[in-house]
Amino acid sequence: MALKDYSDEFKADAVALYEPTPGATYKGIAADLGVNRAALREWVLRDRGRRGVTAAATKSAVGHRAAVPSADPGERVRQLEARVAELEASERKLATERDILRKAAKYFAGETNW
Repeated sequence: MALKDYSDEFKADAVALYEPTPGATYKGIAADLGVNRAALREWVLRDRGRRGVTAAATKSAVGHRAAVPSADPGERVRQLEARVAELEASERKLATERDILRKAAKYFAGETNW
């Protein structure tokens, strides 16, 4: 099996898709993109090393939890801030996916000889 050579832009897009996604796994994102899980992991770790960021700082521990009413207003604010961060990460992921699809559509549209 031949090794594929991916462009730096594709690698950056793959990392940008993985990083802000809460609960994302290398296996899931790699399957979506059609790349090897180990390759994606290497790209993510290399990018983190370049930026000097740890995994704990990039992936939030906040999952998809239902907001539980709390008597403490400060706790409620923290829950809402966590939810806003989760939604913003989801929005970034969707925007990245959209951009990747647009680039792919342009590439394939230019490749056809109709």
